[in-house]
Amino acid sequence: MPDFQNVVVETDVLILGGGMSACGAAVEAAYWAKKNNLKVTLVDKAAMDRSGAVAMGLSAINQYVGLKDGQNTVEDYVNYVKQDLMGIARDDLVASIARHVDSTVHLFEKWGLPIWLDANGKYVHEGRWQLMINGESYKVIVAEAAKNALGTQNIYERVFIVEPLLDGDRIAGAVGFSTRENKFYIFKAKAVIAGMGGAVHVFKPRSTGEGLGRAWYPPWNSGSSLYFTVKAGAEQTCQEVRFIPVRFKDAYGPVGAWFLLFKSRATNAFGGEYMVERKAELENWGTYGKVKPIPANLRNYLGMLDVMAGKGPIYMRTEEALQRIAKEVPDEKERKKKLKELESEAWEDFLDMTISQAILWAATNVSPEEKPSEIAAAEPYFIGSHSGASGAWVSGPKDLAPAEYHWGYTNMTTVKGLFAMGDASGASSHKFSSGSHAEGRIAAKAAVAFAVDNNSQPKVDDAKIAELKAKILQPLATFEENKGKTTDPNINPNYIRPHMFMFRLQKIMDEYAAGVVSQFITSKPLMDRGLELLAFLKEDSEKLAAENLHELMRCWENVQRMWQAEVHVRTMLFREETRWPGYYFRADFPKINEADWKCFANATWNPSNGEWAMAKRPILSKF
Repeated sequence: MPDFQNVVVETDVLILGGGMSACGAAVEAAYWAKKNNLKVTLVDKAAMDRSGAVAMGLSAINQYVGLKDGQNTVEDYVNYVKQDLMGIARDDLVASIARHVDSTVHLFEKWGLPIWLDANGKYVHEGRWQLMINGESYKVIVAEAAKNALGTQNIYERVFIVEPLLDGDRIAGAVGFSTRENKFYIFKAKAVIAGMGGAVHVFKPRSTGEGLGRAWYPPWNSGSSLYFTVKAGAEQTCQEVRFIPVRFKDAYGPVGAWFLLFKSRATNAFGGEYMVERKAELENWGTYGKVKPIPANLRNYLGMLDVMAGKGPIYMRTEEALQRIAKEVPDEKERKKKLKELESEAWEDFLDMTISQAILWAATNVSPEEKPSEIAAAEPYFIGSHSGASGAWVSGPKDLAPAEYHWGYTNMTTVKGLFAMGDASGASSHKFSSGSHAEGRIAAKAAVAFAVDNNSQPKVDDAKIAELKAKILQPLATFEENKGKTTDPNINPNYIRPHMFMFRLQKIMDEYAAGVVSQFITSKPLMDRGLELLAFLKEDSEKLAAENLHELMRCWENVQRMWQAEVHVRTMLFREETRWPGYYFRADFPKINEADWKCFANATWNPSNGEWAMAKRPILSKF
């Protein structure tokens, strides 16, 4: 195995990640650090221009409150989020983002993002909270502003962060490796902000064979935020709340514009509209089934009931929607022109953010104005910034948070000096790209304040760094030592390659933790068995082997997914009810239980003894 050069970087504030929240953190941290003569460093596994969930582009900004025009209030948005998550949300965190998100959107526009305007110069809304954009270069525009603010000399790209460094109960930095050079990085910092995305491919995807790796959420998100904050000892929340989006089948094309902008219907194969025919089922889910919009998981569930009843496939009636809108134009010539415009917008919706769906439409001779397209529930994802809520339990802002939710600097986890944002922070979903950027700004301002108030560099144990380096690089040594013991390097009793490890993890989660194959249904006996198999997998993770730096990254991505899987199963087991039936359904506890489980289910891993602790946290609000 080649030698790896140690690269030591000392900084005041360390930003981990390169997505939307990290870009927001970079802009804000740079401003406040300059005022306080501090150094800010950003580390990204990828390259910031195309890093994170918005990498491919986006066709809409999904959180814009419209405070200036009096369209909505912060409380309106808080209520919307709380209802969509079936009552499980931190009002203080949601409100903290909602009161600042509009300013973030206005920054995007200032930096050059084209936002659709109507004839009166007003923003074009896809829905109540969504703005239509020409977003194929969305991330490039936002990243450029972040890089200009921070300075490229303070940005490290293609460096994969693995483990946290601790000084007692305080964060001290992070370690990782270059995915391009034989370099091992040691970052020492007074404050660390985690924003390394959610997790994909914990469950077996619907796409297999040539489509392997295709997912709705970016496939390189491997649970880095969860792993880093858990290994530091930070309390986690809502790790049972996975998100299952309904999307155009096989290429995961977005459905939002079709439902909200084009007012399309979804029907089963026999023409029945499940949202109408199964409306009575909503009565079983208390007040949450009676609000508008109906929570996403309940909408999913009604469609799943049709599929389980043999009424599939489910179709998006694109032809109905486009023809209906065109017919509103009385002149025949203008009607044809309008239909062409609508068809163009339909294709652009995919080309902005899911090019593979446009390719699939072209390959299967789909004309959206002539025939419907199949939609389906995807596999589960862990994404605290969208319609899921998984992430670290963080301190709320002093003016909004109840005393139980405020223990220090805003967005600081239960580990001193460790902050979380975007997919890394929990119980504050529906922040999407704009809200994640705003939360990055919030966390960065607080992290700089922490570094000013705690202006001594934490102590880092050199022996611990050497131990972590040996552990992180071990897969390279394992492969080198054993590769010659078989004629096929993929089949070897002395190690396991990362792709085989991932397949094994996905099979466990799919079958025992409510994946696609089990129709998203699980129970205590299934999850107990799943935990048993995950324990065997964790033992075998010590035998992961990597042929090169790319595979070394894949090894640690899968270890991160494994930890995400474990905390998810443990938290699902802990919550003995079914609260999100369209995301997962517990067959042994099939009903919602407001009396006992209208609370947060939290999990903490103890770095000193390796034990998990589960706890309920009350739902409190100042609203």
